[in-house]
Amino acid sequence: MSQSDSWKLGERTLHSRIIVGTGKYATHDETRDALAASGAEIVTVALRRVDLTGKGPNLLDAIDRTKYILLPNTAGCYTADEAIRTLHLARELGMDELVKLEVIGDPKTLFPDNTATVEAAKQLVKEGFKVLPYCSDDLVTCKRLEDVGCLAVMPLAAPIGSGLGIRNPHNLRLIIENVTVPVIVDAGVGTASDAAVAMELGCTAVLMNTGIAGAKHPVLMAEAMRLAVDGGRKAFRAGRMPRRDYANASSPSAGLIE
Repeated sequence: MSQSDSWKLGERTLHSRIIVGTGKYATHDETRDALAASGAEIVTVALRRVDLTGKGPNLLDAIDRTKYILLPNTAGCYTADEAIRTLHLARELGMDELVKLEVIGDPKTLFPDNTATVEAAKQLVKEGFKVLPYCSDDLVTCKRLEDVGCLAVMPLAAPIGSGLGIRNPHNLRLIIENVTVPVIVDAGVGTASDAAVAMELGCTAVLMNTGIAGAKHPVLMAEAMRLAVDGGRKAFRAGRMPRRDYANASSPSAGLIE
């Protein structure tokens, strides 16, 4: 990613527009290699799926804290209180106060509970956390999350782990046009073209996990995702040609010799 095309997340200046999860990889080595290939600066870790006792091998051992910003998340939490308690634990363990908030409302679809998410976000911001909330692709919810002080909003593209791609580009466009904080697509990205579409819409960044870890060759897919995010961002900055209902010759007909 071009150094001149940086973006701000609170007080941080970032250059990579891809955020990568750490679940579902076959080995810690594969995790390390995929993170490196993705070019990510921020890496997210599900706190409830990590052994924090220090008694054995730990996923956190695969993450070089000198290279990556660690983004603890509350995946697997179903109430605002549960999510808040989980992030209090992260704070006690000395993790950064930049956090990803997830409050799941339905165990089958893993759709977020938007009401509980706003409630938890409001409390966490008051306590000094820098909150990135996972939410539905709903403009009203995103505006409420912005209003309570979240650093960004993270609307889903499709259900978590589905790989269905951008289901509602119109909804994402409305969010992008009507909030002032970064819009980071979270969940549903299945392949490089999905990431490119998100960036071409004008999203600030894309967060993905299963799209990389679930590929036949995760490290290669991580590289593909990095290139797609970069290409989609450049296409957005370039400005696409207008769509037309009819053909328009590449070579003008005026001045042709008959």
